[in-house]
Amino acid sequence: MHVVVIGGGYAGVMAADRLTQRADVTLVNPRPRFVERVRLHRLAAGTGDAVADFGDVLADGVRLVVGTAAAIDADRCRVVLADGAVLEYDYLVYAVGSGAAPGVPGAAGFAYPVASLEEAGRLRDAVAGADSATVVGGGPLGIETAAELAETGRDVTLVCGGRLGPYLHPRGRRAVARELAKLGVTVLEEAVATSVDRGVVRLSDGRELPGAVPVWAAGFAVPDLAARSGLTTDAAGRLATDETLTSVDDVRIVAAGDAAAPSGAPLRMSCQAALPLGSHAADTVLARIAGEAPKEFGKGIAAMCVSLGRRAGVFQLAHRDDTATWFHVGGRLGARLKESACASPVKQLAKEARAPGSHTWPVKDASRRRPPAAGAAVR
Repeated sequence: MHVVVIGGGYAGVMAADRLTQRADVTLVNPRPRFVERVRLHRLAAGTGDAVADFGDVLADGVRLVVGTAAAIDADRCRVVLADGAVLEYDYLVYAVGSGAAPGVPGAAGFAYPVASLEEAGRLRDAVAGADSATVVGGGPLGIETAAELAETGRDVTLVCGGRLGPYLHPRGRRAVARELAKLGVTVLEEAVATSVDRGVVRLSDGRELPGAVPVWAAGFAVPDLAARSGLTTDAAGRLATDETLTSVDDVRIVAAGDAAAPSGAPLRMSCQAALPLGSHAADTVLARIAGEAPKEFGKGIAAMCVSLGRRAGVFQLAHRDDTATWFHVGGRLGARLKESACASPVKQLAKEARAPGSHTWPVKDASRRRPPAAGAAVR
């Protein structure tokens, strides 16, 4: 059996490694090195790197093809690459990941996103000689990027477009606000960015924030490969699947990571979701190869970790349904826990590469077993 995995992020690599138990595996990825997405804010600020060698995280049986998938021909079970090459498959794992969504006029042309290796590199070059930056987006990526840039001596304004850290418990949110204040970050919670021009971010209240590098860390978008290939997606473009992560259109296609929408209820964007989704996608394929019925996905997310520069962080614990609890760990201990969380995915992938099938995930979420949301899927 030959399985093609599209996407070499956390979910795709986990699936590829695990599949080597019973299949020949080809991994298609646009870059020759593995990107540690949880470290991109450090790359952008010039305080660290965010890549690892695929040799450290891929099992020996995985063939890496550096290229971009241009189309999925589900009827003929093949993937067409941008260079015209064709890969035939018996099963396909769709793990194309996600990116930012520059959803206001001018953002696509003048703001610097942080969601990919190339984008983070361009931002690093843009801020290298700059004294100030305006970061749009009050979620984890915006918070971490703002803190990292401020700690390196820049004047930073964080435009949240709503509550700071909306996922966080109020106690955790207050801890994040205190640390940002220590770093000198100006936090504008309710202000909404309405447009971006060269060096200027305009706000919904009429204010303009001029003279700073505009950074875009807001919104969510997935590649449109599934939609362009005629597969059913949710409104955001994620591949529509059932709870086994199997496409609602084709039992030979499964999804994992940010681009999966199981039962119209996708998990929060997180490496904590990507790893168990990747292993479960592989298990679904392996079950079908063995002639068995695949199991439903029942894993959950245990926490959210937010770095606040190199010396502080917030480790926010979560209930099993991925809602924040009252308990968090902050300060230097929070930073150490965050760094441990950042290092863990590569260690887990390396372990799975050495011993395919060994990965386990302890957090369960029985609420995953739900019927598809009405009207969630589109063609």
